[in-house]
Amino acid sequence: MIHKKWIAIAAVSFLLTACGDDTNTSTTEEKETKNVEGNTETEKQEENVEKEEVEEIEEVEEVVEQVEEPQYKVNPANWAVQPILDADEKVVLVTIDDAPDKHSLEMAETLKSQDIPAIFFVNGHFLETDEKKQQLKKIHEMGFMIGNHAYSHQDLKGLTEQQQQEEILKVSEMVEEITGEKPKFFRAPFGSNTDFSKQLVADEKMVLMNWTYGYDWEKQYQDAQTLTDIMVNTEYLNNGANLLMHDRDWTVEALPGIIQGLEDKGYGFVDPEEIEEM
Repeated sequence: MIHKKWIAIAAVSFLLTACGDDTNTSTTEEKETKNVEGNTETEKQEENVEKEEVEEIEEVEEVVEQVEEPQYKVNPANWAVQPILDADEKVVLVTIDDAPDKHSLEMAETLKSQDIPAIFFVNGHFLETDEKKQQLKKIHEMGFMIGNHAYSHQDLKGLTEQQQQEEILKVSEMVEEITGEKPKFFRAPFGSNTDFSKQLVADEKMVLMNWTYGYDWEKQYQDAQTLTDIMVNTEYLNNGANLLMHDRDWTVEALPGIIQGLEDKGYGFVDPEEIEEM
């Protein structure tokens, strides 16, 4: 069930009430005035008013459909996504790190073809060329969420507070310049945060996120077959699992099989837009 914001619903109710009042403003004199086609001027006016009312109501209803309550939240204890109220429990979240390196656009196209939502976490150093900027823009225009993965993929624990700030804020600025939106999520390189980075992320109204499991950086899983098998059959696959994958040769090859395997097990996919914001 989708829970709509009460303000938007109230707006529809108000508009309907207002529309009802406007239709009773005709005068007796107008009702008796005939045009050359045999219709009264009032009838024409009422037709126009009704048409405008319908258009306005449809516009407001469209806004209501777009305004949805969050369906999930991130659990900082294990980084899984948890349902709010009656949202589906048997779901996973797909995330792709180190975008847009070599295969992010292809991975986005694969996910888009199967209507699978995902977050692409961006390293700023990949966005220094016009080609990569255009790739990121295309990924965003395809409907995917763009996350902040710091500028140069350094362990934040080895940086000063000033350096950490630059690593994080620079990426947010770059992403906003390219896509028109600031990142909603932040994932630290290596999942390594500091007290300073956590506070900065909170101050920037981003959601801090790590992952539940991932394998594609481990040597034994750097081929499509073994990676597909472990991603689908690992003991860590549970409701709300936050799946970590990377822009890698073997991962782009394994991605269709991973998605199919998850679907075969009955899992749905969380839309990052439905995750509770800060």
